[in-house]
Amino acid sequence: MDIANLIQTVAIYALPVLFAITVHEAAHGYVARYLGDNTAWALGRVTLNPLKHIDPVGTIVMPLVLYIATSGTFLFGYAKPVPVQFGRLRNPKRDMVWVALAGPASNLIQALLWGIAFYVLQGTGLSEPFFIKMCQAGMLVNVVMFVFNLFPLPPLDGGRVLVGLLPYKQAALVSRIEPWGFFVVMALVLAGVINSFWMKPLMSATYTFLETMLTPLAMLVK
Repeated sequence: MDIANLIQTVAIYALPVLFAITVHEAAHGYVARYLGDNTAWALGRVTLNPLKHIDPVGTIVMPLVLYIATSGTFLFGYAKPVPVQFGRLRNPKRDMVWVALAGPASNLIQALLWGIAFYVLQGTGLSEPFFIKMCQAGMLVNVVMFVFNLFPLPPLDGGRVLVGLLPYKQAALVSRIEPWGFFVVMALVLAGVINSFWMKPLMSATYTFLETMLTPLAMLVK
């Protein structure tokens, strides 16, 4: 492993990753508070302070070890989930969908903002590779978080959306998966199922959407 290359990669991705996870978790807490549950707010988790959301193992150690062990071909990490007591929401079954969607939605918005920054830098004539690569990394990190978290299996956000949308009987069956959901997701990731049948097609579709949204700006700076 090239140490200099590792340090450069960490420097490029550090800020986008911190923003991605911090805003994602804060968005869950903010929407939950708006819809009736102030648990996260009372615990100081509705904040843009990344220290409140970083999990030492899941956010730092695991991604770094995986990057080194796989030469950058496989990365995975997680932040401390924002506590939400769905029973406190004004309409628990409906509102849990909005709380769950808030995190991925924040990542999609951030990906768009990094894309805007990319074209603005190009428009100003700034050719410093570090900042250009950081904008590209910001788009990639947030697109990955957006798509991955929408996978329809608890405890991922997509799983909570599915539970909120299904009739009560089916929702109860799906929610029972949650205690083992993390291990099921990891098994599917390692088997390549999620990457091949979920991540690649949905990331491609998301990038197409972002490119469409950014086309006017791209044409303006050319």
